[in-house]
Amino acid sequence: MAEDKKKDVENEGGENEEIIPLEKLSLSGIKLKKVPHLRDYIPISQLKTVTNPLENNPNYHPTQGFYISPSSDILLKQILYDLSDTNQHGYGQAYHRAGPSKVVYFDPDNVKAAIVTCGGLCPGLNTVIRELVVGLSDFYGVHQIFGICSGYRGFYSCHPVLLTSKMVHNWHKQGGTALETSRGGFDLCRIVDSIQHHGFNHVYIIGGDGTMRGAVKIYEEICHRKLSVVVAGIPKTVDNDVGIIDQSFGFQTAVETAQQAINAAHVEAESAVNGIGLVKLMGRSTGHIALHATLSSRDVDCCLIPENEFFLEGEGGLFEFLERRLKENKHAVVVVAEGAGQELIPRTEEEQQQDESGNPVFKDVGVWLKSELNNWWKRDHPGELVTIKYIDPTYMVRAVPANATDNMYCTLLAHSAIHGAMAGYTGFVAGRVNGCYAYIPVKEVAVTRNVVNIKDHKWAWVRSVTNQPDFQRT
Repeated sequence: MAEDKKKDVENEGGENEEIIPLEKLSLSGIKLKKVPHLRDYIPISQLKTVTNPLENNPNYHPTQGFYISPSSDILLKQILYDLSDTNQHGYGQAYHRAGPSKVVYFDPDNVKAAIVTCGGLCPGLNTVIRELVVGLSDFYGVHQIFGICSGYRGFYSCHPVLLTSKMVHNWHKQGGTALETSRGGFDLCRIVDSIQHHGFNHVYIIGGDGTMRGAVKIYEEICHRKLSVVVAGIPKTVDNDVGIIDQSFGFQTAVETAQQAINAAHVEAESAVNGIGLVKLMGRSTGHIALHATLSSRDVDCCLIPENEFFLEGEGGLFEFLERRLKENKHAVVVVAEGAGQELIPRTEEEQQQDESGNPVFKDVGVWLKSELNNWWKRDHPGELVTIKYIDPTYMVRAVPANATDNMYCTLLAHSAIHGAMAGYTGFVAGRVNGCYAYIPVKEVAVTRNVVNIKDHKWAWVRSVTNQPDFQRT
C-alpha cells in the first residue's frame, strides 16, 4: 500500500523532482485543541444527559453518520505542506469538528437561551440571530429564547426580549441587527449576575475580537461560580481580521458592496480631465476588504492597506506613480483602507484617544489624502485641471443585508454553535476552518489576528494587477 502511494507521487512529479514518500508524513504530531466542557468544573453527578432530540427528527438520519464523534472527528488547522521538507513533524494543530452529538447535556424544556450582538454592524447579523432562534426551536424544541438589546450593557440595563421563530422569520432579509448593538458597557459582575438572575444557561455572543475578549472573562467567571451555563461565541467582523477561521461572515457581502463604490469612482475618474477616483474602504488594522475589492474590480490603480506602509513624495512614492498613470491613461483609481497611512497624518495630543471598545480613534485618511492630492497637483502642475472624486461607502458596506453566500454561512455557523452548546461545550466559538466547521476555544480566537501577509501570493496578485510600487524607499 505504501509502495502504491509512493508511485502515485512519483507519477505526478517531473524527472528532476525529488520524491518524498508519503509515509514520511506522520499523524503523530497532531495537537488537538481541547474545547472546554461543563464536565471540566461541574461534577458529572450534577450533569444530566439526554438523548439528542434529533434522534426523533425524520429529516435526519443518525444511522448514516449524522452525529459527530468528539474523540475522532477533527479538522487540521494547516493543510498546505511542503513535501520536500523532510524535517517537518506531523500535522500541527487540530480542532474538534462541529456537529450534533448523540448525547446532549440539556433537557430542551429547561434551556433558557440569551443572544447578544456587540460592536459595529456587519452584514449577516440578523441572519445569525434568526438561525439561532429557529435552530434552537426547530431542532431541539427550545422555546425560551431571549434577545439582549444594546450589547453587553443590555444584560443589566434592558429587559430581555422573548424571541420566537415567527418573530424572526424575515430578519435575514434586513441589514443591521434587530437587537440593537453598542460598544463598551462591559461590566463583568453585573453581566454574570444578570445571567444568573434570569436563569440563562445558554449564552450566545456575537461580536469581534474585543467582544470575544469579554466572552473569555464571562466564561471564566461562570466557571468560578460553577454555574451550569455554556458560553458560545460567533466571531463577527466586517474587516475579516479575526484569526484562525477561514473568513468572517459578512465579508463577502462587504467586498461585493465595495465594488459599487469602486465602479462609481472609476466612472467619475474616466469622465473627467485628469480624474482621480479615491475610495476609502473599511479596514482599521487589516486591508482585506481593500485587497479583495481591488482584485475583483480590476479598475483599481493603487491599493493602500495598513499592513504596507506608503509615502507620498519622491522616487517610488504615490505622487510619482499617479503622475505616470495619469499621463498614460488620463485617469486613476485609488483604494485606501481606513487604517492605512495613519502615521502620516498630523494630529495633536488631544486626538490620541480611544473609543469605548479600547480601539484607537483614527483620523480620516480619505479626507486627508484628497487634500494632499489636491495640494500636490496645484504645486507641481499650476494651471492644469485635476478632478478628485472622493467616495466613502463605509456605512453602506456594513449595513446592507447579507448576500446568498453569507446567508448560508451564517446559518451553518449558528447551527454549529447550537449543537456545541447542547453537547455541553462552553468557552468556544463556532468557525469555519479549511472549509469545514469547528469548535475553537474562545481564548485562542480572542488573541489571534488575521492580517494581510504582504509576502504571500494575494498581495503579489494585487501588485501584478495594479502595477503599483512597493513603496520601499531606495
